[in-house]
Amino acid sequence: MDKPQPPDQDLRSRLVDVGVDLVTREGAGALTLREIARRAGVSHGAPRRHFPTHLELLSAIAHRGFTELAGRVTTTLGDGTADPRTQLAELGRAYLEFALENPGMYELMFRHDLLESGHLRLRDTSLPLFGLLVELVGRARSADDARDAAGDARTVAGALWANLHGIAQLWRWGSLQLATGTDDFTPLLRTALDAHLGPEAGR
Repeated sequence: MDKPQPPDQDLRSRLVDVGVDLVTREGAGALTLREIARRAGVSHGAPRRHFPTHLELLSAIAHRGFTELAGRVTTTLGDGTADPRTQLAELGRAYLEFALENPGMYELMFRHDLLESGHLRLRDTSLPLFGLLVELVGRARSADDARDAAGDARTVAGALWANLHGIAQLWRWGSLQLATGTDDFTPLLRTALDAHLGPEAGR
């Protein structure tokens, strides 16, 4: 007996919900239109009423990931009164924890084809997070340091982000634990901040 189909007005959200659950459980490779439709209890052609292309559905799923990450960062930073270096450490920890707890979603979120496509204005969701990183990097660096030009702060923030991304990926694979002999990424996060910002004052 066929499963009852959800009302059309609810189908869009249902498909995204199913996609989020699927990427969480099985990874980005499992996100086919046919499999999402099957798990949503609709025909394999039904998703195209709301998502004409596979890329648009993947973008909607990735948007959920960026929204959750942004919410975590906002909660972690609180009222923003901590010094910039402390906020960067907190942001880095929130980023790494999200990446390690949600590997499938994390992989999906940073697919270049999704961000480049412009679907659902993903760049409007992802770039403010990078903008916050740039702002904190600029504030954390010495005011009388000639390297503090905005363009350079952006470059340093990009390098720090790449460092965090590498830590997340290698930690998920178990490579860093094996190489460093530790089960805590905190020293790696601290060292990454020191490498890009200079040693913390008083340490």
